[in-house]
Amino acid sequence: MSEKKEITREFLTGERALFASDNLFIKDTIFDDGESPLKESKNIDLEGCMFRWKYPLWYCNNITVKDTQWFEMARAGVWYTNNISVENALIEAPKNFRRCRGLSLKNVNFFNAAETLWSCADVTLENVTAKGDYFAMNSCDMKLDGFKLDGNYSFDGCKNLEIRNSTLLSKDAFWNCDNVTVYDSFISGEYIGWNAKNITFVNCTIESLQGLCYIENLTMKN
Repeated sequence: MSEKKEITREFLTGERALFASDNLFIKDTIFDDGESPLKESKNIDLEGCMFRWKYPLWYCNNITVKDTQWFEMARAGVWYTNNISVENALIEAPKNFRRCRGLSLKNVNFFNAAETLWSCADVTLENVTAKGDYFAMNSCDMKLDGFKLDGNYSFDGCKNLEIRNSTLLSKDAFWNCDNVTVYDSFISGEYIGWNAKNITFVNCTIESLQGLCYIENLTMKN
């Protein structure tokens, strides 16, 4: 692939400002008012950017994002996008990351993670902090390490989930799940794990009023 064209220190407005772009390195750029600025783009590297309006990355492929902020109105920021990595980001907007495949998040802080990370597959989270309800509904093939969550009804309907070294303050976590393993973590919340299958906790501390009911194949070690 040829060297990426560079866009630096731009202030972009209007709907679909860089629609269907390919092979770009975008640095220190503000995406202001205007929906879907990078819709249907591919092979894009973003560094030090700001997303201020809705739907910035939809139907995209092969995206890397570093040191970038999603502001409150950058709602539903990344949907239907495959092979995307995000590192060192602050995300203020809700409903981010939906129906994505091949998603990697590292050192990311979700200020409002309501309805975030729904129906995603092949997901890796490292040192991610999130506040909001219904995190990661119906996602699968997830690995999380150093995850901190303050939000109820998390991981509903998830499959093939591995969590390590994490803290979950989450009522009704792991409902309707299949194949979940949690290592070395603290979990607090009522009604954990109802109607789930194949749940394993290893070296965990669990605080719950009516947790672990209606589970098929529950394993608890240490």
